[in-house]
Amino acid sequence: MNWFLGVLASLLFFAGLWLGWRYFRLRRAVDVFSRCVRRAAESAPPAELPLDVAGIEELSNAVGHLTATFNLRLSAVEAERAKLAGVLDRMTDGVLIVDENGRVTFLNPAAKQLFAAPAAVGRTVAEVVRQHQLVETWRHSRETGEAQEESLELPSRRQFLRLVVLPDTQTGGTLLLAQDLTRIRRLETIRRDFISNVSHELRTPLASLKALTETLQEGALSDPKVAPRFLARIETEVDALAQMATELLELTRIESGQVPLEWNAAAPADLLTSAAERMRAQAERAGLSLAVDLAATLPQIHADAARLEQVLVNLIHNAVKFTAPGGSIMLSATEDGGFVRFTVQDTGVGIPEDDLPRIFERFYRVDRSRSGGGTGLGLSIARHIVEAHGGKIWAESVEGQGSTFYFTIPIVR
Repeated sequence: MNWFLGVLASLLFFAGLWLGWRYFRLRRAVDVFSRCVRRAAESAPPAELPLDVAGIEELSNAVGHLTATFNLRLSAVEAERAKLAGVLDRMTDGVLIVDENGRVTFLNPAAKQLFAAPAAVGRTVAEVVRQHQLVETWRHSRETGEAQEESLELPSRRQFLRLVVLPDTQTGGTLLLAQDLTRIRRLETIRRDFISNVSHELRTPLASLKALTETLQEGALSDPKVAPRFLARIETEVDALAQMATELLELTRIESGQVPLEWNAAAPADLLTSAAERMRAQAERAGLSLAVDLAATLPQIHADAARLEQVLVNLIHNAVKFTAPGGSIMLSATEDGGFVRFTVQDTGVGIPEDDLPRIFERFYRVDRSRSGGGTGLGLSIARHIVEAHGGKIWAESVEGQGSTFYFTIPIVR
């Protein structure tokens, strides 16, 4: 009996030692795993967890699987965030995100440029937008919880803005979408002016034709002295309408790219000389001097010579039309970087400053030039021809002191 109790005590002693060793080992494994989990939770993305911790293999495997799944989902979220950031960075509309305290937490590059606020994060909406009407629109949207929209013209900056405010009722924040409608507004203005100008240009000759026709029908046709004069005036009006239709059709074809250019190397001196000779007789009849000032050497340009000569003739014709007798017209060309810059300078009536930005629009003419004839399409055609060559055209003028037209054409490479 004593022997049995001794054996039992020994077994219990060794069992206690084994259980204590197992408890110590398991506790140590749990401590190691806990430290690994805490380190994983503090890293971004979570670090890899040890999957071979003795004694808790199943738990290690389960938590490792959870970590892998989390990493996968986090990667997907990061990819979507990168896509969204790319879209916002490339948007032409300004996007601002405002928190519940009214401070900007995000704005894309378009918003920074639109509101001239490169460092706007953390500032209030009023400090970033700086327009009372737009700020009030944002406040009204936040108070009512409803989307709001406001359009505003800024005369000092010549801008037309539209602000759309979308509130988030759950977080108290708001999303502001700012659109620069200046270009669209300008195109609408051009369209209205175009329709108005076309109506004006057509109404005058058509009314004249109707009056002349009615006069002939009432008996003037049988008068041998009056009839030829009336018929000549009818022919003049019909020619003006035909010219307008031809130039408008040509302008439409140039704008749509349906007029192919014949590219060749051309000498700027030849273009200036040829255009001057074509217009010299007209200038002399108007009592004007027409001169050409050429640089000693000029590089050749890559161009359609016939089309560029058309541009020069058009500019010289305008100079002749709006320069009083005794004035002068000077043609010149100089090298300007990778371009040749052509110049047509006159001593005419000049162009008002407000009209300068619009003189290359279709049918646009300053008031004083309406009595000078023409269709109002020549400068628009010239602009499209120059731009088709990869150059640009512009004008400088002081009213009453003459005008200077410039255009550039690339040099042959």
